[in-house]
Amino acid sequence: MTRYGTEIRAGVVATLVMGLVCGGLYPLVVWAIAQRLFPAQANGSLMVDGDGTVRGSRWMGQAFAEARYFHPRPSAAGTGYDAASSGGRNLGPTSRKLRDAIAEGVAAYRRENGLADDAVVPADAVTASGSGLDPHISPQNATLQAARVARARGIPEADLQARIAHATEMPQLGILGEPRVNVLQLNRSLDAHGYFASDGPRRD
Repeated sequence: MTRYGTEIRAGVVATLVMGLVCGGLYPLVVWAIAQRLFPAQANGSLMVDGDGTVRGSRWMGQAFAEARYFHPRPSAAGTGYDAASSGGRNLGPTSRKLRDAIAEGVAAYRRENGLADDAVVPADAVTASGSGLDPHISPQNATLQAARVARARGIPEADLQARIAHATEMPQLGILGEPRVNVLQLNRSLDAHGYFASDGPRRD
């Protein structure tokens, strides 16, 4: 019994020590280092207005519906951009449901942005990302929406095109990913610079 008691005691002690180190000390050290060196990233890369109002995270998509805003790509996460229900549609290329949804999305996108019936629509304008939380759209998608946003805000389309070019993020290290535009950042920059109708900034 002495040998078994020793082994049990060693196992209990090891469990307690590992629980303390891995479940307490290690997370605390990582948290402290992150708060010290990368506070913005560690706290969610939040976008905060001058009055302290949090508008969202640069890594989380949001639904914008009004004509004066650039619209994000579709989301299949819950009712849309729900982090608690992150996920895609999981429909394959042979799915009739997927084909019908894309066809409807293409038609709606063309109507919404005043495009010709045969205009090419970017894939990210009518398909959801794998997570359903993607905050970015392609520069092509943003460019096609510029005329609508310019009309709604009463500003030259050339100004919006220049702002899109400025907001375009290039691939990391020049090779990782694709050029992309953060929708929330772009929309906030428009409101911040007074490119807005007479009733003042508002987001759906």
